[in-house]
Amino acid sequence: MDTLQSLIDSNAIAQLKARYCDACDNDHDGDQVAALFMEQGSWHRLDQDAVIGKQAIAEYMFSIRDAGGITRSAHMISNPNITVSGDHATANWRFMMTYTATDTGAMHTIIGRYEDKLIRVEGQWLFKTITVAVEQRG
Repeated sequence: MDTLQSLIDSNAIAQLKARYCDACDNDHDGDQVAALFMEQGSWHRLDQDAVIGKQAIAEYMFSIRDAGGITRSAHMISNPNITVSGDHATANWRFMMTYTATDTGAMHTIIGRYEDKLIRVEGQWLFKTITVAVEQRG
């Protein structure tokens, strides 16, 4: 793969991750989040069962919104490590998410890692899997 294409792909993957964070911060809009995944993609927080398929991912994200515990979330990602191999890629990130608890108004923080697997489908990068490892809550 040439250097220019590698940079183009890495940028497209970083933009995809930014759209994911924006969708989560848009009150966990399940439709917006699910649109970023391949049809049988999965979202997996390591302390929970994996959520498999676009429809299930949308429903899960909406369930976070409907539970009402999180408002005004802000995802911040850093330390991107993106590796592209043809139409497949991996991307590892550090993240910090802040949010306001609706019941108390208190601000909370979650720190952890994202480990993403991606696939290019018809020229567009999509998530195959997002794995979330929560390392600290406060």
